[in-house]
Amino acid sequence: MLVANRGEIACRIIATLDRLGIESVAVFSDADRVARHVTMATTAVHLGASAPTASYLRGDAVLQAAVDTGAEAIHPGYGLLSESADFAAACEAAGVVFIGPTPDQLRQFGLKHTARKIAETAGVALVPGSEPLIDAEMALAASTAIGFPVMLKASAGGGGIGMRRCDTAAEIVDAFDAVTRLATNNFGDATVFVERFVGRARHIEVQIIGDGTGNVIDLGERDCSTQRRNQKVIEESPAAGISEELRTRLCASARDLAASVNYRSVGTVEFVVDADTLDRADGGDAWFLEVNTRLQVEHGVTELVRDIDLVEWMIRLAAGETLDAFTAVPPPSGCAIEVRIYAEDPLADFAPSSGLVTDLVVPDDVRFDGWAEMGSEITPFYDPLVGKLLVHRPTRPEAVEALLEALAATRVGGVATNVSYLSAVVASEQFTTGTITTRTLDTFTTAARELK
Repeated sequence: MLVANRGEIACRIIATLDRLGIESVAVFSDADRVARHVTMATTAVHLGASAPTASYLRGDAVLQAAVDTGAEAIHPGYGLLSESADFAAACEAAGVVFIGPTPDQLRQFGLKHTARKIAETAGVALVPGSEPLIDAEMALAASTAIGFPVMLKASAGGGGIGMRRCDTAAEIVDAFDAVTRLATNNFGDATVFVERFVGRARHIEVQIIGDGTGNVIDLGERDCSTQRRNQKVIEESPAAGISEELRTRLCASARDLAASVNYRSVGTVEFVVDADTLDRADGGDAWFLEVNTRLQVEHGVTELVRDIDLVEWMIRLAAGETLDAFTAVPPPSGCAIEVRIYAEDPLADFAPSSGLVTDLVVPDDVRFDGWAEMGSEITPFYDPLVGKLLVHRPTRPEAVEALLEALAATRVGGVATNVSYLSAVVASEQFTTGTITTRTLDTFTTAARELK
């Protein structure tokens, strides 16, 4: 099996392949010639220069590497080619199994406005929003009808790119061209729309898995509300402070949506929850946000609370098994929390930090999904993720305490990291009480000495 990725997720997938006795093929760029995923794999194929567009995003070269090495399947991980319908279709045409959803499902859910249509048909509640917008005048009319504030969004967007909060008519007019330009430059699609902005929002997502025949199960929810600049920083399962009624409703909606399209493989259905309504008898307001048609960065917290391997599930389903062939899903147990450790400098507005890793120490009693090790080079070509530190304990307070202890014992030398910042966030009252929202970190401050 060829792993069409790099960094920690490539290492994570290869570890499962090793356990299952499946030979692995890694691909690499000039910058990653001696990277850990390359040394872990059974064999490795050079793709090209260091820039992603010259290597990891070259679908033709990746597919040719699979054909040349006799790989029967390709696992795309997350990011890069993982949500490319064209790449998935090319794999199928070449007789190579794409371990993920069908090309049609990737197309359907790849654009937010088409995903909204599917959700609406499936009876899933939607955030009040608009159809695709042609110009600023149309955007203004839609925003006025919905009511300010609104979020102007790129339909093909992701990772927080192509999103702009607008509080007034003037801001919508000013932002329209900028967001359209971002959408075109980053995603090759200028489609934008507006949605109601939820002031105090929780971001809660449901892990689903389907076998392509209409059978879908959910593996519970994750809370991804701890975000900075619309990028997830900390994720946990289960979500704190929500009712069983809301949890049941979100999971049922996710299953219904996936089943309506005979979803294949793993996926995540994301919801925005109004934190100000959580104490209502019905559990509060929650609306569909989007579907991520791939393995999520934060999949590890679900694996810990369910004692499963989602990568193995993906492989078995891609090999033709149905969900009926799986043993009973273990019930959720305890609380798992993940923090993303980045090579970035909180004292320099979180600017990426490149350089040689001179030291890397992580406690033995936690899970660390990483790729960097002593001697690894953090280059400017890729996302500066060093690794993900995960803890699993019987209760949330115990998990928070264990996470703080683990962060205090973690050392990364040679580059600046966000470890101290993560410690400050985890120790904050908002996080320990489980009341953090997607905008909390916008105003979160801590003394500079705590970030050193």
